[in-house]
Amino acid sequence: MPAAHRKPRPRSLSGGTVRTAAALALASAATVTALDGGAAHAEPELSPAQVRAKVDKLYQEAEVATQKYNGAKEKADGAQKKVDALQDEASRRTESLNSQRQKLGSVAASQYRTGGVDPSVQLLLSSSPDTYLDKAALTERAGARQAAAVTHVRGELREIDQLRGDADDTLSELRAKKAELQDNKKKVKRKLSEARRLLDRLTPEERTPAPAQSGHASRSTERADLSQAPNARAKAAISFAYGALGSPYVWGATGPSAFDCSGLTQAAYKAAGVSLPRTTYSQIDAGPRIPKSQLQPGDLVFFYSSISHVGLYIGGGKMIHAPNPSAPVRVAPIDEMPFAGATRVA
Repeated sequence: MPAAHRKPRPRSLSGGTVRTAAALALASAATVTALDGGAAHAEPELSPAQVRAKVDKLYQEAEVATQKYNGAKEKADGAQKKVDALQDEASRRTESLNSQRQKLGSVAASQYRTGGVDPSVQLLLSSSPDTYLDKAALTERAGARQAAAVTHVRGELREIDQLRGDADDTLSELRAKKAELQDNKKKVKRKLSEARRLLDRLTPEERTPAPAQSGHASRSTERADLSQAPNARAKAAISFAYGALGSPYVWGATGPSAFDCSGLTQAAYKAAGVSLPRTTYSQIDAGPRIPKSQLQPGDLVFFYSSISHVGLYIGGGKMIHAPNPSAPVRVAPIDEMPFAGATRVA
């Protein structure tokens, strides 16, 4: 057979060729994986300390969102009360207006029935001219009162329209606050879910390192020391906080059996007869600012540059606070978080 018509014989792959082909195959697979969005990329292994650091950051971000949620809820609740009050007032005024309209309608109908007779004819037909003249004067005075009643009704109509307009505006504000509420609620839940997912990687021992445990106290081991409290209100607030030790952290909660950080301080001072606003951002302005070096038991202590966490100072460099969902209300050193400021309420 001529050489031009012979089929080429397949050549066997040498060791070097096999290695080259394998390398090309691996490179191709890596390229596909990269183009596929890194689906095969394994999540980096984190040490327990790194996991705890990420969890702490997520909790802090969740607390920022929680305070925004609390603020939006406070405003939404206020807007709802305003809407209810405006609608109730509009309803009440409308009932009163309808009653006045009925009276005016009766007077107008009566005048229409008698209005066709000329006053001079009525005088001629009257058996007693003096009596007629007395009635005429009375009718004139009634007419003046009727005119005033009409003016009053017109004013009521304008005011009711204004009330309804205000109610509509407040309803729009309420809808916006509810939308903000839901947005922050989703953010909180997302952050907390991610924190739980990370914590599930750790054993119970790894989740809370020994040094951090030394500053904590449970309801059963910690006794209230009120001797250093400067006044009765501070004592009452601190006493309440001690009574809340061991209660779970629940974002958005203000007691009586669960709290978030600002919910705990608000409830503590409510027990002392002092009304605090709902959020950390507002609570820090509830009294004069106090330098860290001049702290007294009962002062509110705030943390992080975002002013997203608050505790109740109890003296000795310690506070009672509601930390996060991984820990109950407890005693802790104020130096365990970045200090942002303090406020004296009582």
